[in-house]
Amino acid sequence: MSAPTSTPPTAKRLGPAPDPATLDPAERMGVDELRALQLERLQWTLRHAYENVPHYRRAFDAHGVHPDDCRSLEDLARFPTTSKADLRENYPFGMFAVPKEQVRRVHASSGTTGKPTVVGYTERDIATWSGVMARSIRAAGGRAGDTLHNAYGYGLFTGGLGAHYGAEALGCTVVPVSGGMTPRQVQLIGDFEPRIIMVTPSYMLAVVDEFERQGIDPRSSSLQIGIFGAEPWTEQMRQEMEDRLDIDAVDVYGLSEVMGPGISQECVETKDGLHVWEDHFYPEVVDPTTVAPLAEGEEGELLLTSLTKQALPIIRYRTRDLTRLLPGTARPGMRRMQKVTGRTDDMIILRGVNLFPTQIEEVVLRTPGLSPHFALELSTRGRMDHLVVSVEARPDCPPERRAVAAQEVQVRVKETVGTSVEVLVVDPATLARSMGRLQRLTDRRERA
Repeated sequence: MSAPTSTPPTAKRLGPAPDPATLDPAERMGVDELRALQLERLQWTLRHAYENVPHYRRAFDAHGVHPDDCRSLEDLARFPTTSKADLRENYPFGMFAVPKEQVRRVHASSGTTGKPTVVGYTERDIATWSGVMARSIRAAGGRAGDTLHNAYGYGLFTGGLGAHYGAEALGCTVVPVSGGMTPRQVQLIGDFEPRIIMVTPSYMLAVVDEFERQGIDPRSSSLQIGIFGAEPWTEQMRQEMEDRLDIDAVDVYGLSEVMGPGISQECVETKDGLHVWEDHFYPEVVDPTTVAPLAEGEEGELLLTSLTKQALPIIRYRTRDLTRLLPGTARPGMRRMQKVTGRTDDMIILRGVNLFPTQIEEVVLRTPGLSPHFALELSTRGRMDHLVVSVEARPDCPPERRAVAAQEVQVRVKETVGTSVEVLVVDPATLARSMGRLQRLTDRRERA
């Protein structure tokens, strides 16, 4: 796929690199040493998955491959991919590779059929996750003794607890605020004086606006580092937040199916893409249509394979995220992934929440008076993403019912998905029809 063009920021703050003595051993490895470790761990993972997960045994056998066939890292391309659908089809615990009594925690993300994708963690998995998140926070400029304001959501979403455990592992003091209650966020930042904030970039803008609404200069706060993830964001967004907050703004990447946040991280001293923690996660970039491997530097779909997970090993997981792999810089032995430029499927990331058109459809079809015909329009309002759901009324739906139905859809989407949308109920037969693959989404967001 062709590379998108992007305009670099007019200026870039670059924080200090960590003391090399504080880095994990893997961060100091040369490429050859790291590749040898990866192969050893990959071979273990393939055997672990094949012997303990019926799905993987069937999938490997159907592709005519066996764990013993992996004699080099390049051999991984012979193995089948894993998708979100595979996790849903094995709901809830069919992908687990250890007995349930060894699972210490379960997280889940929303799915398109009403069933979430479920992931589990052993005690060692949680320690691994905490370790890569601690490494990520340190790479972002965080240090032991810092206070960290965590505004990611807590609960089944992996962001809140992933950041929390990693910050504590690094030696930070964590303020577990979670999301929402924006005036209180501003108050606690002022009162507790954190040096670091972890939050989605779109919600960070809401916090900045609240500072200004209260007559407080955001640049006067104690914040020096913002670690932003859970949704794509641009270099222009980085520039705005650094200018308005006087901070270093860095990107973190992860997804629950592979581990959670902490799979890769931008280093504050370079801010040139996210270094993948390759001692735990093996990245590939493939053609989204053919799944053929692409050369380093070519843009395509990111696949990730876990190398150390016990409870839920994941093989060649199709993230649907578009990126490219580049040589390491701040961590020379580990490759970088470019900031994610988009997705290969129709998933909408709305203010950090994953939303599928089929989830909207489920709500619409449960609402009396509404037809199955609806359309989605994404736009930008005041730098925030905004989704409008236009849905046709049924011919027998009385006018007074329309406003009630719109409110019901708004409430149910908020309850089931966790984000707010605007709903317009329109006259029957007024939305466009498609004779081919239905394109429900129109994206009118402003692009820098």
